[in-house]
Amino acid sequence: MDTYADLVFLGGRVLTVDAEFSVASALAVTGGTISAVGGRDDVAPLIGPGTRVVDLRGATLLPGINDSHLHGCAFGMATPPLSLDLGHPTVSSLADVTEAVRQAAGRVPGGRWITGHGWDTGYLDECVSDPSRQPSRHDLDAVSPDHPVVLYSFSGHATWVNSKALELIGIDRHTVAPPGGAVVVDAAGEPTGLLHEGAQALVQNALPPLSRQERTDAIRSTLATLARLGVTSYTEPGLGPGGDGIMRGALGTQTLDVYRRLLADGELTARVGVLLLPTGMASTAEEFARALTALGTPGDADPRRLAIHGVKIFADGVVPNKTAWMHEPYVGGGCGSLCVGGESDAERIAGIQAMIRHAHAAGHQLGVHVTGDRAIDTVTDAFAAAAAEHPRPDARHYVIHGDFLTAHSMKVLAAHGFGVNMNPTIKWTVADMEEEFVGAERAAYAWPYRAALDAGVRVASGSDAPVTFPDWRQGVATMMLRESKAAGRVSGPEQRIGLAEALRTYTIDAAWQDFADDWKGSLEPGKVADLCVLDGDLLTAGPHDIPRMPVALTVMDGRIVHDTLRD
Repeated sequence: MDTYADLVFLGGRVLTVDAEFSVASALAVTGGTISAVGGRDDVAPLIGPGTRVVDLRGATLLPGINDSHLHGCAFGMATPPLSLDLGHPTVSSLADVTEAVRQAAGRVPGGRWITGHGWDTGYLDECVSDPSRQPSRHDLDAVSPDHPVVLYSFSGHATWVNSKALELIGIDRHTVAPPGGAVVVDAAGEPTGLLHEGAQALVQNALPPLSRQERTDAIRSTLATLARLGVTSYTEPGLGPGGDGIMRGALGTQTLDVYRRLLADGELTARVGVLLLPTGMASTAEEFARALTALGTPGDADPRRLAIHGVKIFADGVVPNKTAWMHEPYVGGGCGSLCVGGESDAERIAGIQAMIRHAHAAGHQLGVHVTGDRAIDTVTDAFAAAAAEHPRPDARHYVIHGDFLTAHSMKVLAAHGFGVNMNPTIKWTVADMEEEFVGAERAAYAWPYRAALDAGVRVASGSDAPVTFPDWRQGVATMMLRESKAAGRVSGPEQRIGLAEALRTYTIDAAWQDFADDWKGSLEPGKVADLCVLDGDLLTAGPHDIPRMPVALTVMDGRIVHDTLRD
């Protein structure tokens, strides 16, 4: 035998995720590529003196997981030790948050900023018992009068600060929020310390930008976490000048430079796809066109490791802030709006249409953040119009989040070969809370996986970390069960999908989004050896048990990056 395999797996369930979702029992890896899939007899000739033979003992081998919407640098910055963890279940009340801030103020030098991430009013006792009770600067002032405090919500669409931070930023009752943003005020007209959407830039612009070392440490932290979870690919959805003011520049141009350095140094243990962010929220079509032209056509040395796929646009906000643009009013009134520049709906629609048309004509893939049903219809129609005006084969545009994807939008996406990127772990997190904003029926429908797949839409799944923890196992369970995190209630059972369908959204269909389904995303000879070993038989496991099944081994490009089998 001229070439023996480097790795051989025997005695398990090999979920190929090929077109038939066939199941094998053995697989071989040679030189970073899958060289054989089948039974013991198919791989036995490839076993040589230097081959590592892994007895799976009934465990499950599946393609490496592709989290198709994950903010890698931001996730690293949002987790300890770089930031306070304010997510559920670490904190469950406003009192817990203030205690965490009080402890930080005791160990951080005077005057230095205290940051935290993950608070969610749907899991803070005081806010749950009284929905009118919102986080306030006064909660933080009592425990941190001298340290400026900035706490980011789990969604990334709201920021909570104390009075010291307001003072340093220069926000008072006379401050005018940027277009598409809101400085929340109390009955007396004074800022409460909550900033929504584009108004968060007021905070970001006052904070010192992340250093190169901080960005590097954050991404390294993320890569280590993802390796432990079996994630071998992810999409950074928005790096560029439009992100320079978001999370201290975590989404900015310098972060892309850090990725390039990590690639050059051999430290990227996951494949990274990038959407460039030319402008932030509330930009005009003219600003977007200028910024897009200025980006040029950046290339990368190894597009299978670090690839720029296209550009990102923000079309609207999110439901919990009532900034998603809806056909029907929210509970309590209002329909939200598009968040692009413009004084009227008509102007904003024309703006988003022009942005999409310009990016499409320039040859970019488009990923558009859009959550409300009216906004989604607007974006998908703009996709179709751009494609008709400038025909391009296989553009693979997609809507990001697509919470309230309509039948009309599904039909348009399917007809043109476009996709949607959904977020099952966000569904799991917010299912109960959303009822107070859009009512029980609409909340149950949110993230309509079954309907989208039945309509022929290509669906990929992502965590949107740091919005949620990037655990695909919980995502798969949620797609199968449609149960909520807080109460365990079923939310939209008619939108449930099966195990094979759910796994495709994290593997081959996520690879399709990356223009990479011909060389990754399934376990077939000739494809790259990106692998995840899950301890136990995934095919027979109950959906409730899937989130607790340990990831035993992770392989990226034939290289083992996580291994508990030898521990």
